[in-house]
Amino acid sequence: MEGTNPVNKKLAAALSGGAVLVLALSGCTSSSSKGNDKLDAWAKQVCDAVQPQAKKIEAANAAIQKQTSDNSTPDDVRKTDAQAFQDMSDAYKAIGDAVQKAGAPDVDNGAKKQTDAVKELNDIAASYAALKKQVDGLDVKDQAKFADGLKGIATSLDKLSTSGNDALKTLEAGDVGKSMAKQSSCKSASAAPSPAGS
Repeated sequence: MEGTNPVNKKLAAALSGGAVLVLALSGCTSSSSKGNDKLDAWAKQVCDAVQPQAKKIEAANAAIQKQTSDNSTPDDVRKTDAQAFQDMSDAYKAIGDAVQKAGAPDVDNGAKKQTDAVKELNDIAASYAALKKQVDGLDVKDQAKFADGLKGIATSLDKLSTSGNDALKTLEAGDVGKSMAKQSSCKSASAAPSPAGS
């Protein structure tokens, strides 16, 4: 069974980078902003919707991390990874829908920021859906091919976790971020380990 293990560990490492994405949506900076009731209501709506999805993404991450043990069969790894990617795809799609539904935040260029963020979230959801397809297609009978396939998926994940959450960062810059930081649901969504300096 060795062979899947180091690769799956690589997969788990790449995946934990992906979790950072959703945390970008849960403002870490808490500072008191001048009360903007409209913006606070918007932030509450988005944060409340993000929280269960952030939990779903964390659970999917944890499932893959757990599957990195030496005694996992390729079949177990494939099943777990496929389900995790499906859950992540669904979660990002749901966050995109929530941002769409909340409307444009009451800030300069709010509509553009909202549109860009929704597009980005949907793109991320589509990327995870594509990864699920890739995992489903892995050959579990041939150990070497399976390991190679996982390697390719880990590489795609790496790219995904380092690429574009720029629109999300733009969306939650300034007053939007301040309003989000006040919401208890965003605070708990970002309680997971986040990169230093956030």
